[in-house]
Amino acid sequence: MAIQVAYLGFGKSTTRYHLPYVRLRDTFQVSRVYTRQVREEMKTAYPDILFSDQIMDVLNDPEISLVVVCTPSATHYEYAKLALSHGKHVLVEKPFCESLEQARELIELAKEKNLIVMPYQNRRFDSDYLAFKEALYSDKLGDIVEIESHYDYFRPDASVPGGNPVNGMFYGLGVHTLDRLIALFGRPEQIGYDIKSVRAAQGADDYSETILYYPDKKVIVKTSLVVCLPYPQFTIHGTKGSFVKWGDDQQEAWLKAGKTPDAEGFGLDDPASYGKLKYVPSGSSEAVEELLPTPTGDYGRLYDSLYESIVHGTPKLVPDEDILLTIEILESGFKQPSPSIVDFRR
Repeated sequence: MAIQVAYLGFGKSTTRYHLPYVRLRDTFQVSRVYTRQVREEMKTAYPDILFSDQIMDVLNDPEISLVVVCTPSATHYEYAKLALSHGKHVLVEKPFCESLEQARELIELAKEKNLIVMPYQNRRFDSDYLAFKEALYSDKLGDIVEIESHYDYFRPDASVPGGNPVNGMFYGLGVHTLDRLIALFGRPEQIGYDIKSVRAAQGADDYSETILYYPDKKVIVKTSLVVCLPYPQFTIHGTKGSFVKWGDDQQEAWLKAGKTPDAEGFGLDDPASYGKLKYVPSGSSEAVEELLPTPTGDYGRLYDSLYESIVHGTPKLVPDEDILLTIEILESGFKQPSPSIVDFRR
């Protein structure tokens, strides 16, 4: 039986990053959308969905089991709490919320009501990240000593007003890039922060370098909006070799072009962007090079996992400890002047 879903908000997050995947699956049925302004073109494009400018139409519908919060970032906590209070499972677009206190409250409320609350960490299914994980677990690189992850753009003229950190790139993109590495390596001992705005002195942050220090490795996570010639998306250095992956996941480019995930060749990586391994095999003294074909990314796999959690009780894709640690790292980045190093040992 399909899970009945309602979306709060109907911007590009809902229409580009959620609906194209969900509407291909028979495990979910999108029944309702709450948006502050209902327009006729919405009803025409999605005649099978009920649109309303009254949020209680969604929350009071007993058929709705899952509410997906795709409203502006500053409202995520409020709407997630409201949906949980009305007995709905909740999936929250990034960032999950603004503070560790809010995150703990939402998680505890979900536990009290035997519900699931989880952030939409779709970037765990980016193809470049899947390639990175394949290389990481290949046993070809030896002991891993350093990892570097990039998520950059070239937008030199754009600027967002400062004030609330949630409006900057550290919360906006770091919430994904940090989550993906926390999922693999857990809590670091120390974190180095360098967060700033390079385009406008009083603007929201548009540059961040976060260094996660572990006993045996260093993990560097960088984002900048003034990168014209790209870095590799992922770099791994180990005692036996290295891995480099150029080029990012292509799902977003296809979605922006109006293609749906069932289109032939959707999101496939250009072979010229395949990752490269260079390592010294066991028993040899000569390094060899290999191309690593990029796995296929699929944001819909998050919904597949969520279905299993709701219907069959399997563990959440993003466990509570990952949610809390990600928000803790984001929030801690603004508690002292940058650059800084913060002790994360318990």
